[in-house]
Amino acid sequence: MFDVLIIGGGVVGSAIARQLSRYKLKIGVLEKNLDVCYETSGRNTGVCHGGFAYDPGSLKARLCVKGNQMMGDLAEELDFSFKRCGKVLVGFTEEERARLQEVMEQGEKNGVRHLSIIEKERLHELVPTVEGEFAMYSRDSGILDPFMLTIALAENAHRNGVSYYLDNEVVGIRKEEDDTWTVSTRHGETGTGGETTYHTKWVINAAGLGCGVISDMLGLKGNRIIGSKDDYIILDNRLSKLVPMPIYTVPSNTYMGIHVSVTTDGNVLLGPTAEDTEDLNWYGVAQKNLDYLYEEATKIWPHVNRGDYIRTYTGILPKWIDENGKIQDFKIEIVDDYAPHAVNLVGIESPGLTASVAIADYVIELMKARMDMEENPAFVPVRKGIKKFSEMSEEEQAECIGRNPDYGELICRCQKVTKAEILEAVRNPLGVHTMVGVKYRTRSMMGRCQGGYCQMRIAELLEKEYGIRDTELEYNRQGSQLFFGTVR
Repeated sequence: MFDVLIIGGGVVGSAIARQLSRYKLKIGVLEKNLDVCYETSGRNTGVCHGGFAYDPGSLKARLCVKGNQMMGDLAEELDFSFKRCGKVLVGFTEEERARLQEVMEQGEKNGVRHLSIIEKERLHELVPTVEGEFAMYSRDSGILDPFMLTIALAENAHRNGVSYYLDNEVVGIRKEEDDTWTVSTRHGETGTGGETTYHTKWVINAAGLGCGVISDMLGLKGNRIIGSKDDYIILDNRLSKLVPMPIYTVPSNTYMGIHVSVTTDGNVLLGPTAEDTEDLNWYGVAQKNLDYLYEEATKIWPHVNRGDYIRTYTGILPKWIDENGKIQDFKIEIVDDYAPHAVNLVGIESPGLTASVAIADYVIELMKARMDMEENPAFVPVRKGIKKFSEMSEEEQAECIGRNPDYGELICRCQKVTKAEILEAVRNPLGVHTMVGVKYRTRSMMGRCQGGYCQMRIAELLEKEYGIRDTELEYNRQGSQLFFGTVR
């Protein structure tokens, strides 16, 4: 019997787990994938939003602003990359100037600090390579590593006693007569791995793209969820110096528009496209969308060269819409009459990454109004990540090699990732043993060659460490085996 079971181990579910571990509770997280950031949490721009793009008084606005303000302290505690580099929304016409003035005034109502309209000269001081006559400058916006934020929250939650159950897709929820819950899960690509039953006093729906399905299982029906399919292009990190901060076009009422951004590790991103979809599992990128991204991005940043493309990817955001198709605010609710002891989160799309810990604190506020929660004096807020050999001084590198010769063997040449770092990722606290699990924790396979040199060596290390056959090794999801027999 758990005190709390959280359905969904993405950034929001893991933030809730981490914040709840501050209290004396038995907590479990059920995640259907083989790691904690294989869906929306790991497929986005990695921008820490300011909070100016959301309706005043909305949960999106309130929790985004709070999440933005706490991000610096979180990065220090949890050891993930975060840069408060700012962001510009560039315009060309007087109509766009008026729209940016509206956006700035909305942001100020939301409590966003340090917003200003800047002219061309100041814009080019901040971003010399950008096209535009003026811009709204958001000084407190930034960029973060979405993979490591999610992983750091999960690892810190685990360090504080939270149990993670990966490869556990929820297929049934039953409310018992004593208002506890029974949750059934299945394992494997098609459920061939069997089923498990869990019992809990409280259940939290943080299922992201699956929030509507889980909400129905809780008896809270009628939430219509569609996906916003967002396609991106990743450019070589040789261009990183040309994009010191995210560059946005002027937003509409429902869409922030194409932007040119940069990751904390230096890759430049073009996107997103934002197409409504009912298929929440399709991650393909159409050629017409790549052409559209190129055409739109070059209007504000004329340095896009197709020779710098290294990869494309897609993210899907869960949008809660009304009967007229209008996108709604975050829904974070406890419906005592129908589903007591259940917290239901619906439509947690952007800015869910920025707001993740603020969302967790809001969930705990709702729960505290209905239950006693005793603080955990043993809670440890600090988590240390894998130290990057490429960021060490020569003296530190020599010291590490002297202590552990595995630091002297490069596995990933593009990103300069050593065998020691790979092995530390392979032996991660959550027990993830997929190729992408190592990739997200070390940035191996993320360089120009996309794993052409290092992928087979990493596969060999995983097979040896976990004692699995080559045909059992999975790339990311269930059924994603790399090998089906012997290769030369």
